[in-house]
Amino acid sequence: MRLRRKAGDPAVDEAVESTEASATADGDEPTGPATGPFDVDDLPEDGVARLDLGSILVAPSEGRELRVQVDEKSGAVRAVLLASEAGALELRAFAAPRNGDLWSEIRPQIAADAARRGGTATEREGRFGTELVCEVRMTRPDGQTGTQTSRVIGINGPRWLLRATLLGDPAREPDEATSWEDAIAQVAVRRGGHAMPVGEQLPLSLPEGATPRAVPAG
Repeated sequence: MRLRRKAGDPAVDEAVESTEASATADGDEPTGPATGPFDVDDLPEDGVARLDLGSILVAPSEGRELRVQVDEKSGAVRAVLLASEAGALELRAFAAPRNGDLWSEIRPQIAADAARRGGTATEREGRFGTELVCEVRMTRPDGQTGTQTSRVIGINGPRWLLRATLLGDPAREPDEATSWEDAIAQVAVRRGGHAMPVGEQLPLSLPEGATPRAVPAG
């Protein structure tokens, strides 16, 4: 598996080498091959290796490349992505109240942001509960305008919120996105014991020993 550092959604500018990992999940109510996402402290002792990116542990997904999105100025890792020619899955985790529903609180904010950008946001019920389908006008790298569709999924955990955003085919065709949702279900989140403001993103990091190298923009 290859980890690519991504400065932004339009272009990939660096890459890092990493080892392959796999993941499983458990739970009380099976939903597909895994029942997560779940807290890292609740992982079973199954001996399965997982790629550790700090606050998020992610399993490889067949036919999809694992990338990390990096802030150009600070060099901080901002998001984890699984990407293929068909679409992408972006993962971020945030600090949340111990007994709250942060996802219900931030959905209206995401919808308002879509509206400010001249788009729409519609709620639908999915595998992980209420999610948002956003459609926003955008300008492509070639100068042409189009509509970007995304499905934003939020899962409340113990003092964390996992936000998963699907782009491309899995956003436009939710009924055909089972394997992408399975990838979400295999994620584990590490909250950490330190105090953090509610809504602050949990820190991500590159795997230990990973060495970035430049790659041509595709």
